[in-house]
Amino acid sequence: MMPTFNFEFATAGKILFGTGSLNQIGDCARPLGSRVLLVTGRTSARADRARSLLESAGLGVVQFSVAGEPTVDEVAAGIEKARCERCDLVVGFGGGSALDTAKAVAVLTANGGAPLDYLEVVGRGRPITRPGVPCIAVPTTAGSGAEVTRNSVLAVPSHKVKASLRSEFLLPRVAIVDPELTRDLPSQVTAATGLDTLTQLIEPYVCVRANPFTDGFCVTGLRLVARSLRRAYENGQDISARQDMSLASLCSGIALANAGLGAVHGFAAPVGGAFPARHGAVCAALLPVVMEVNLRVLRSKLPDSPVIARYQQIAEILTGQAGASPEDGIAWVRDLREVLRIPGLSAHGITQADVPDLVEKAARASSMKANPAPLSREELQEILVKSL
Repeated sequence: MMPTFNFEFATAGKILFGTGSLNQIGDCARPLGSRVLLVTGRTSARADRARSLLESAGLGVVQFSVAGEPTVDEVAAGIEKARCERCDLVVGFGGGSALDTAKAVAVLTANGGAPLDYLEVVGRGRPITRPGVPCIAVPTTAGSGAEVTRNSVLAVPSHKVKASLRSEFLLPRVAIVDPELTRDLPSQVTAATGLDTLTQLIEPYVCVRANPFTDGFCVTGLRLVARSLRRAYENGQDISARQDMSLASLCSGIALANAGLGAVHGFAAPVGGAFPARHGAVCAALLPVVMEVNLRVLRSKLPDSPVIARYQQIAEILTGQAGASPEDGIAWVRDLREVLRIPGLSAHGITQADVPDLVEKAARASSMKANPAPLSREELQEILVKSL
């Protein structure tokens, strides 16, 4: 008997994918506004071509840079700049941090108030009720999938945690995914963002809100990662591998936005808020241990769960071997982490003394609600300790 599904599906208003698609940014932007706030990462010069294309299309451009992962204060500063400069369009150009900043600035510019008014978990959690100014998202990494997600992850230094704004209004009007923009990424950025993509394909596939639409994106993305992440890491100029990883990242963003995540991202929020660690590297350190513990809990407490078979399907895709066991899939992820030189969490300054506080914060994280099995505090502690 087929299970009964109830789900909704939403993504960016328009997606342009392919090498050279950045050239269409002017045509995409012109109907949406006349004055652009161009949000970039630390190296704003990488956006020079995008700025030139926008200006050639007759738009005024004001730049706003985010040095690292965005904080609520940086988003507030971006909102103020957008209002003072009378920007009616926001373009995010960069990795997940730049895109999350752009989405937050675009939507809050139109809704008023401060980021903490709308932030979940540590904020007031007010609903976002109005569409933002139009937003175009242009990723330059293959990792976060933020160009097609309906959340924006912000750091709250006062609480030492990261939390999300969530609303369908955070979906960009246009997503432009040009694999060419990822060719010059350093190998360690390729590794961390690629493993973020892998995590964002596995977690939606096994989470409690998985559905037939997102399953297809997950399976497609997993096949792409299995054949191309190592190649992109070893040779950044391999445009075929870069294209695969950009597409896999896009698939992961669509999947997580419409299904959910799990314990890996439940931990990633408090870890990333309290320690200077790349989000993808945190996910990579946690992923094989979370898979291992989830599988054990499912087998012992929910032995009839169809998710157990899904872990086997993941293993078959990743290893390329029919009949591979879930344990083979976990071993494949561990081996990949070693090849890509991703260290454990202790490399970021996390110690045993930090475990109790991080476990308590992770247990309250929104991503934890979609994990395929409920995990006890003891199991959460085990995950974190084994990931050090």
